[in-house]
Amino acid sequence: MITYKQAGVDIKAGTEAVRRIQKLAKGIGFFAGFYPLGGNYLVGAADGVGTKLKIAFMMNRHDTVGIDLVAMNADDIVVSGAKPLFFLDYIGCQKVNPNLIEKIIRGMLAGCKMAGCDLLGGETAELSDMYHPGEYDLAGFSIGIIDKKKVINGSKIKEGDKIIGLASSGLHSNGYTLARKVLLDHAKLKLEDYVDELDKKLGEELITPTRIYTPLILKLIKRFKIKGMAHITGGGIPENLARILPKKAQAVIDLNSWPILPIFKLIQKLGKVDQNEMYNTFNMGVGMLLVVEAKQANAIFKFLAKEKQKAYLIGEIGKGKQEVIII
Repeated sequence: MITYKQAGVDIKAGTEAVRRIQKLAKGIGFFAGFYPLGGNYLVGAADGVGTKLKIAFMMNRHDTVGIDLVAMNADDIVVSGAKPLFFLDYIGCQKVNPNLIEKIIRGMLAGCKMAGCDLLGGETAELSDMYHPGEYDLAGFSIGIIDKKKVINGSKIKEGDKIIGLASSGLHSNGYTLARKVLLDHAKLKLEDYVDELDKKLGEELITPTRIYTPLILKLIKRFKIKGMAHITGGGIPENLARILPKKAQAVIDLNSWPILPIFKLIQKLGKVDQNEMYNTFNMGVGMLLVVEAKQANAIFKFLAKEKQKAYLIGEIGKGKQEVIII
């Protein structure tokens, strides 16, 4: 059985690091940080793409990782109800290759267009003794804005509220260290291999861009009362959903309520990965969660269907101790 920690990533250590940082800096712990500005908050986020970049290097495919970078930031901002305004990037590379940099930036521009924000600029650093030839790292930073009275933070979540999961496009940008360990190192698959379970080549599945939910969420909050939202990234459903739960509430998630995407089934089967490990590492097919009043759920599903966004009723809020229970 292969675990995320064995593959090289210790989620518990990451959680402990955040706990310690929270003692030093106020506002850390939600999906993005808040800075008061008159009657509004500026909402800021910073994130990267992680080892999904290894797939881009292996495939020599650099035109989509910029989309991933914008997605990870914009969707962390929009869960508070804020509209992303602008985006900045950092590229650290072994050697500046203008053609390569242009491809990366084109991806960012495409992502910004999807998210409805502007790319203001960034920094490209040539660090010849820190990266292998042809390799680079990406970081992104985004700022949004919201009226202080309209912040969505989960504080109004109560017993009986429903949890809606929005379908993901695949792995998005999390869990790639474990995915690569299982699929490429353990199972000895090649990125150019056609995989029947996926109905496509493995590389095409792994390079699929992260879904950007931002424009859909902004439409939703204008029409419905959304009590809380969770962007399902590192830590999976349990860790990210717990962030928005009030202290006396718990979320109960039904595993049989949505279809698990083939890529996750393949990783679990080939790596004999424990079910809890899967749900604490990957999004498992739902990349964004909404907590809504029960009486609004049907109308929201109808709206999502018109927007061609697959969605599933995956759970309910009950009384508890700020826990996420998966059954």
